[in-house]
Amino acid sequence: MRKTILLTTSICCFFALAIAVLAQAVRKPGLYETTATMTWQKSPFPPGMPASVTAAMSGPHTVQSCLTQAMIDKYGAPIPQSKGSCQTTNIQMKPTSMTAEMVCTGQMSGHGDVESSWTVDGTATGKVHFIGTMGSGPNAMPVEYTNVFTSVYKGPDCGSVKPVPMPSN
Repeated sequence: MRKTILLTTSICCFFALAIAVLAQAVRKPGLYETTATMTWQKSPFPPGMPASVTAAMSGPHTVQSCLTQAMIDKYGAPIPQSKGSCQTTNIQMKPTSMTAEMVCTGQMSGHGDVESSWTVDGTATGKVHFIGTMGSGPNAMPVEYTNVFTSVYKGPDCGSVKPVPMPSN
């Protein structure tokens, strides 16, 4: 009888601890600062392009974004915002990470794999790996890039930063 009570108490404590850990990993809505660096494996830029153009597309870029609770519920952390006709699909959420696919059509067509993970201190890291083409018809150039990002929670007040729009699905 004593072993049963001890075992039951231990199991309850384990579940309480697991719930507490998961609750701490919950992301908070508010202001995030994200730094992303894009690396081109196949660049659409012709050889001899001015360094200022390629640097503008490759070097680290830092932006602030305001995440709503709806964005956090769906993606868990900031994900890079794609302009144009891209859709985020096959979203797989876990307590401290997510994966998804990004499918783009139009001027930039192709497929990307998205992954992100986050910690209780408000930091998220992730990457997008995209393979496709840029342009259309016979002049379409193959492209491949990896965009690596780190995002840090700055606080609940977004100030003048507008909320991030939900990506299309």
